[in-house]
Amino acid sequence: MSYPTQVLKAGENFAGCPGIRRAAESLRAGELVAIPTETVYGLAANALDEQAVGRIFAVKGRPADNPLIVHISEMAELEKLTMRVPESALRLAKRYWPGPLTMVLPSREDVVPSLTRAGLSTVAVRMPAHPVARALIAAAGLPLAAPSANLSGKPSPTTAAHCFADLNGLIPFILDGGPCGVGVESTVVDMTGETPRLLRPGAVTPEMIKDELGELILDPAIYSEPDPQSPVASPGMRHKHYAPKAKVAILKGDWQSCKAFMALKKTQGAMALVFEEELSGCPLPALSLGPQAEPETHARALFACLRELDERGAERVYARCPQSDGMGLAVYNRLIRAAGFEEITVDS
Repeated sequence: MSYPTQVLKAGENFAGCPGIRRAAESLRAGELVAIPTETVYGLAANALDEQAVGRIFAVKGRPADNPLIVHISEMAELEKLTMRVPESALRLAKRYWPGPLTMVLPSREDVVPSLTRAGLSTVAVRMPAHPVARALIAAAGLPLAAPSANLSGKPSPTTAAHCFADLNGLIPFILDGGPCGVGVESTVVDMTGETPRLLRPGAVTPEMIKDELGELILDPAIYSEPDPQSPVASPGMRHKHYAPKAKVAILKGDWQSCKAFMALKKTQGAMALVFEEELSGCPLPALSLGPQAEPETHARALFACLRELDERGAERVYARCPQSDGMGLAVYNRLIRAAGFEEITVDS
């Protein structure tokens, strides 16, 4: 079905906002709506309606073995979706909800459709901090499944314009709540085992989780491609994600070595993704992620930069390797997947 996609502005009076009201009506009718969150824009549907969830997979071209995150607006909704909530999960929720944290918990399989869970016995849940997202969930009276509002595999959208570029004609409404403040998807933590396991890094960093719980296992899939035969408990673990049309490689090494390497790669369509301090001296046409010491800025800039590389016709992109701790780990995780796990170590 083709739609004349409309972009609805979310005003400051969220409870009485016509855009939120129309979006909520559309969701209750089983339609899809692109919505703002603090992380990235999500393609939302009623998480408990298998037909509506199926439209998410169809519109995005998303593999059916990739589970969806269910978004809620109140803690009371968590009990309706899950069999049990460990004390450690309640501690994380108290400290970091609303916010960019998703927890994987045992699902009520008679409540949450199999397609939403990708056939798993668990469900991934988060409570977004964006006021428009929470107002919409409350207005719809539904938990919302909402993966990134882009075509599968492309860079995630951080503005309503990004959603429109990917989904125009495929969904009835895009709810415009302004640019996303975080810029990368939520942290995902599996809370079903004895020790919490980080499945996807985000703005709630490993250090922050350890500060609250004392221990955390980092899943190897954060850094490398997992076994294609193993089921995945979180979005963003197996399939190639976040990629522009260009072939991307991450360069590991000091700036002088990276600059010398790039100077040898000056061919038509070659571009670079570097830190702000390196922009003027870069031998290739380049975009900036922001100052090297500001991983939060890198996160906000990353997906917009990857989309701009497409707009500029880049064919090969060499990206500077971000730091691999704190918020930098989230940026690295997205970049390594955009690069199809290609890293090049350069030496002086």
